[in-house]
Amino acid sequence: MLRTHITILETSALRCPSAAAFKVPQSDAAGATPIWREITYQQFLMDVELTASHWSRIFRQDGIPERSVVGLWIGGYSYKDVLNLYGVSRAGFIPQLFSLRLPNAEVILELLNKTGARALIYEDPFESALRTWPLPIYRAASIGPAAGRSQLDLPPLAAVQGHDLAFYFHTSGSTSGSPKLVPCSYKWLDMTIRKSYQICAPREQGQRDVAIWGGSMCHIFQNFLLIGLLQHNACIIQPVANPYTSAQLIDMIHHGGLNRLNIFGSFLTNHLRNSRLDPKLLNMLVGLDEIMYTGLPLPREEESWAYSQGIKLRNVFGSTEVGALLVSIGGSGSNASLLCPTEGVAYKFAPIAPTQAPSAHVSTARLLELIVLAESGDCPDVSLRHPDGDFHTGDLFREVTPGCYVSEGRDDDWIKSESSLRCNTKAIEDNARAMCGNLISECIVVGNGRPNPILVVEPGTDMEHQKLRVEIIRKTRQFHSRRYIHERITSPDMVIVVPRSSLPRTATKGNIRRKAVEEQYKTQIDTLFSKS
Repeated sequence: MLRTHITILETSALRCPSAAAFKVPQSDAAGATPIWREITYQQFLMDVELTASHWSRIFRQDGIPERSVVGLWIGGYSYKDVLNLYGVSRAGFIPQLFSLRLPNAEVILELLNKTGARALIYEDPFESALRTWPLPIYRAASIGPAAGRSQLDLPPLAAVQGHDLAFYFHTSGSTSGSPKLVPCSYKWLDMTIRKSYQICAPREQGQRDVAIWGGSMCHIFQNFLLIGLLQHNACIIQPVANPYTSAQLIDMIHHGGLNRLNIFGSFLTNHLRNSRLDPKLLNMLVGLDEIMYTGLPLPREEESWAYSQGIKLRNVFGSTEVGALLVSIGGSGSNASLLCPTEGVAYKFAPIAPTQAPSAHVSTARLLELIVLAESGDCPDVSLRHPDGDFHTGDLFREVTPGCYVSEGRDDDWIKSESSLRCNTKAIEDNARAMCGNLISECIVVGNGRPNPILVVEPGTDMEHQKLRVEIIRKTRQFHSRRYIHERITSPDMVIVVPRSSLPRTATKGNIRRKAVEEQYKTQIDTLFSKS
C-alpha cells in the first residue's frame, strides 16, 4: 500500500502520541518573553480528523463528491492552515493550493477551472473578491480545543492507486500570465516520503528535533519538510512572524528549544551577516544541529565564512515539480557543500554539448543538465515532461567527484526572488516591448534575490526619464496585476533608465548579459530596496 501524508501522521501518532508535534506561539507582545503552546501528535491527528469531518459533512450537504478538487487560498504559515490542508485530504478530496502571494481572484478562478475544481476554501482577506464567484466558497475552518471525537463523521481512509492525484501545486513563477499547474500523484508522494525521511533524519538516532517552519504550506518546501519531520516525530515551531528577525530566531532557540533551522538561502544570508556583529547570535547558530537551506544559493563569501565558524550547513536543491532533487554532504570537510542525489531516485546528468566537439567551449562542454528519468518515483506528471518522457529540469551542474556536483545555474530566463520564488523575466520583457512600443529601445529584467524584479531600459525616445518611467508603468499595469506579488513591477522607482546601447552585451549574438547588468547596477538596486 502506498504511504501518504495522512498514513504517516497516523503511524507517528500511534508511535509517540504524547510527543510534541507543534509549538504554536501564544504571545508576540513587544518585549514579552515568547510562549509556545505544545500540540501533541495525538491531538494533531484528532484535530485533522475533526477538520476532515467538518469538510466531509459540508461537501456532502452541498453535493460535492469525494475525489473532487478543492482549492485552498490560504497563508500556509499557521497550524490552522495545516489542519485545513490535511483535513481536506483526509476527507477524500484533492487540495489545490494557492498562496496569498497570488492575490488576483481572476487568475485563481482560471486555475480552478483548469482542474475542474468544485469549491474554494479561503482566508478572510479575500472574501470581498469572491462574492460574485460561480464556485461554492467556504471560509477556512477553525477547530476549537474543546472539540471531541464524538463529532467525527468520516469515511474510511480511501485506498489509492499510484496514478491518482494527491495535490495540485503551482509553480511560483507565471507563464503566459498565469502560474503553471503541478499535479502530484500518490506515486510521486510516496517517493517524496522516502526522500524526506532521509533528509530530515535527526543527527542522533532517536532524537526528537525541534525544527522551524520553513515556508508556506502552499509551496512544496514546507510540505516536504513536514512530511519528513513527522516520520521522525520531530516538533515544528511556528515563528511569531514571517520572515522572522534575528532576535526572534534567538528567542526560538533559547525559549523554544529550536535545534534545526530550515530556511530560504536569502533569509539565511541576513542572519549570517547579523551574526558577524552579534556574538550571541553566532554562538547560537554554531550550536544548532543543522541549518538546512534551499532556494537561492548562499553568496560564496557567506558560505565560506559560515563553514569557518563551525556552522553546520546543508543545502537542499529542489523544485516545485520534483521536490528535493539533491542535498549537500554537510559536515565540516572540504566536500561539505557538494550536492548528491538521495537514495532510490533515477536521475541522469546529461552534457549540454558533446564533450568531444572541438567547437565547444571548455566550460560549456563540462556542464551537465539534471534530468529526472521517467522510471524515477518523483518524476513529475506527464504534462510537465519532455517529449522523450523524462523531466528536463533546466538546472546545470558540474561533476566535481563521481556522483557529487556543484550547481552552475539555469539555462532559461528565470530568476529567483528574495523568498526563492521564481519569476519569468522573458514574459515581463516581452510585455514591456509590446506595450511600450517606441518608448523602449531595449530592456532587461534583473533582481535575482530581491523582493521584486527591476526593469532596466534603454530608451527609444528623448522623453524625460521620470515621465518615461511613469508611462512604462501605466502601459504595463494590467499585465502585472495578474502576476504574483514577487513578480510585479508596479512603481516607477522599479524602472531604471540607462543610456542607449550602454547595457553589456555578448560579443557574438549581442544579447544583453543579465548577470553583468545585475552587477553593474547593484549599488543603485541596493539603494532602491533599502528605501522600501
